[in-house]
Amino acid sequence: MTAESTSTTGTDTGPSGGYAAARLRLLGEPLADHQTRPGPSRRAQLAQLTDTWLTGLLGHRPHTPRVALVAVGGYGRGELSPRSDLDLLLLHDGTGTAAEIAALADRVWYPVWDLGISLDHSVRTLAEAHETAADDLKVHLGLLDARHIAGDAALTTELRTALLAQWRAQAPARLPALHELGRERARRHGELPFLLEPDLKEARGGLRDATALRAVAASWIADAPRAGLEAARATLLDIRDALHLTTGRATDRLALEDQDQVAKALGLLDADALLRRVYEAARTISYASDVTWREVGRVLRSRAARPRLRQLLGGRGARRVHPAETRTPLAEGVVEADGEVVLARSARPDRDPVLPLRAAAAAAQAGLPLAMPAVHALAAAAAPLPVPWPAEAREEFITLLGAGPDTVPVWEALEAGGVIDTLLPDWERVRCRPQRNPVHRWTVDRHLVETAVRASALTRRVQRPDLLLIAALLHDIGKGWPGDHSVAGETIARDMAARIGFGPADAEVLGTVVRHHLLLVETATRRDLDDPATIAHVAGLVGSTGTLELLQALTEADALATGPAAWSTWRASLVDDLAARVAAALGAADAADAASAASAASAADAGDGGAPARSVPHRATVAAERLAVEAFRTQAPVLALHAARPEPAAPPPGDRKRTRSDAAGDDAAAAPEPVGVELVIALPDQPGVLPAVSGVLALHRLTVRSAELSTVDPAGQGEVLLLQWRVAAAYGSLPQAERLRADLVRVLDGSLDISRRLAEREAAYRRPRRRLPQAPPPRVTLAPLGSALATVIEVRAQDAPGLLHRIGRALEGAGVRVRSAHVSTLGANAVDAFYVTGPQGGPLPAERAAALARDLEQALAPAPDPDPAEPAG
Repeated sequence: MTAESTSTTGTDTGPSGGYAAARLRLLGEPLADHQTRPGPSRRAQLAQLTDTWLTGLLGHRPHTPRVALVAVGGYGRGELSPRSDLDLLLLHDGTGTAAEIAALADRVWYPVWDLGISLDHSVRTLAEAHETAADDLKVHLGLLDARHIAGDAALTTELRTALLAQWRAQAPARLPALHELGRERARRHGELPFLLEPDLKEARGGLRDATALRAVAASWIADAPRAGLEAARATLLDIRDALHLTTGRATDRLALEDQDQVAKALGLLDADALLRRVYEAARTISYASDVTWREVGRVLRSRAARPRLRQLLGGRGARRVHPAETRTPLAEGVVEADGEVVLARSARPDRDPVLPLRAAAAAAQAGLPLAMPAVHALAAAAAPLPVPWPAEAREEFITLLGAGPDTVPVWEALEAGGVIDTLLPDWERVRCRPQRNPVHRWTVDRHLVETAVRASALTRRVQRPDLLLIAALLHDIGKGWPGDHSVAGETIARDMAARIGFGPADAEVLGTVVRHHLLLVETATRRDLDDPATIAHVAGLVGSTGTLELLQALTEADALATGPAAWSTWRASLVDDLAARVAAALGAADAADAASAASAASAADAGDGGAPARSVPHRATVAAERLAVEAFRTQAPVLALHAARPEPAAPPPGDRKRTRSDAAGDDAAAAPEPVGVELVIALPDQPGVLPAVSGVLALHRLTVRSAELSTVDPAGQGEVLLLQWRVAAAYGSLPQAERLRADLVRVLDGSLDISRRLAEREAAYRRPRRRLPQAPPPRVTLAPLGSALATVIEVRAQDAPGLLHRIGRALEGAGVRVRSAHVSTLGANAVDAFYVTGPQGGPLPAERAAALARDLEQALAPAPDPDPAEPAG
């Protein structure tokens, strides 16, 4: 070994010494100025410098036998980091002796080793390279990036051409194996966008995944999304370069103790800014990977189906529609096509500002991915939402948040397209923000989404599931600002609640819940619960039982989303104990208020001749009373559709005195605009009205957003049922009122079996291979403070077509009469109350009421999913 090959001081004029000195100057010693910061240019210069050196080592004279020095892997791509291995292949034609080939190899390998550079080397013939690539997927991947350095360029070209052809021919078998390699890496190394000490190369969303996307593109099966992908890969390479230089080690793990130095080397503010940059790049790669592998699966399934389809068709007859061409409507402007949610051909994003949220909610509720072209179209062309949001936008947003785990991929798609930042401007401050507490598993923004996912399973515990889901999404929003995040979050939550379209009262509740979202767990684990002052303090901060139940559910959802160490049976028991004590303290005041309200309601009912008690007093409008009079006169159903909410009645002429009803009108004006159109139905009192009407609405694909059922006596001669609904079309236009009335008449006279028709339609649209989101089970309870004249049954369930019809059938089958009903749909959650009486009138006996609640809950329980492998129906 000569001094020429070992010198690294730069004073030797030999090829190795000259290379070492030039390499040192290029990389900087240490990072002394901005000129030496990592970047694609420096990596390319280092690769070019290394190419020149290796070319000199191999020699410029023609070789016999024919040989070529080939760079593979990262070096083949020209991405040479300071401490990267040199991945080299000495390719020969097989005509030389073993001694000749070994001598050539030694001329290259030993100088590399002498400089202390890691070397991954191999010596193969063309045939051996093909055989090794066929046997080892990782070798084949490295050879796809083969690049000629020195020697016989034709030999390298022959290798590349043959290997690319081999890769494309074997892609249907190789790509699933490559996908499985990525999943196995993710299981071992975790997800790069959420790790405090991430592996920049091996973790999901890292450099290995970016390389896999290049291999997929080379197969011509599918191509990866290009927007931002190259920049994300360059970002991770820059950070790895800085990591190599600051640590002096060939490492891909960004350890905590190295992050400040790496951030400084890159000119970033601090380690948190560094991790945010890592996470943003990793999310881009992860999303691109998800989209690409989904497309690969679609193409491979389509190719596998073609021979079977040709065999079935036999090449004869008219053109048949391929299954992939079917488009199933999901919502207005939104359809399912080939296992993805896409925009309908008639959709107009530029004229429909709610379309992004409607598409997202439909995708999450169906358990389907939101197609990337749809996301791009929505991001580029969607009209901006007015502020505050319209009611439909608010409801679709709540539906998206309430879809459980299927919310996450849809949210990621919207975030990748920039839609989330447009909808929620404050979100940018928490996006990709790391959490240094090791108890936390996620970044701040992902933790908020995960908390909403956890909260969706707890929606049956609260009266206002919509407020629970929004509070879950916003409870840590203040972490993007300095100071106490609960205090900052309260202000942001109030502002965002107003932006989303909640009224002042709801915004107040959301602000309180966000401000005190840690109150229950901190008090339960750090204070004496037997001290009355402790309970009084919590009760004073919470203020109401409704807010308390929201806080209790949020506490559990927050802890479960944080990580396994944040929640335990012991913590849960302490929080439950505290909540029960606070509820008892608050309940005393609530009970007094309820008793006063019940007394007033009973007096009003007595004055109305025995009309049913209601949780909220309800007066029919003048138009509704006219319909009731007409229904009594004709003894037939009468209905009307009103697209707009009626204007409040004007005061009598000359009366300018402001009354309490005027103030109530102001409150109503401040309340959020309801979703859908008003449908008023009046018909003579008879059994089966509720299941009949709700079944007809479901048959016409009308979703019930709210409903009020009451009994009136417009002429003083007999009762008429009055149903005031707020409905919206799932997609398409609203049906004509005449069609609704005709079908209702047929259902009531028995000529239309509405249950059978609904079952037939459900079977026709059932998709046996679709994995629907797992909603929390329904919950049916008896209201503890009900009515003196009826039993109040409360139902909380996942909204679904025909749900109200099933409830009505179950109640009718139980032999009870629905005297009043109050139905509301909050996102995808139905929160209903039914006032029922026995055949003789009056509340049900306690035992029968409890049995009815159990039977109704069992009737509403979802049927077990059919075996995906078996055809449904």
